[in-house]
Amino acid sequence: MNEEARLVVWVRGRVQQVGFRWFTRANALEIGGLIGFALNLDDGRVQIVAEGPRDNCHRLLEWLRSDDTPGRVDGVTEIWDTPRGGYDGFVIR
Repeated sequence: MNEEARLVVWVRGRVQQVGFRWFTRANALEIGGLIGFALNLDDGRVQIVAEGPRDNCHRLLEWLRSDDTPGRVDGVTEIWDTPRGGYDGFVIR
């Protein structure tokens, strides 16, 4: 069974002004079944919220930790929770 999950991720490094949010959205859409957003934070990090099948959230998290992301990722922090809903697709904020 692949239950629904909520994944909240904070990515730190050189991840702003390098297309990071755009590529995150593209990967979420390619994985499929995910809703949420990618958002630049004032402190230089990018926050990602993804809701959908747990396996799909894991796939997005694996990509965020890979060497395939734009810029330079120095660290990834994640929190898992139950979905809250209220998102219309996967967007860049």
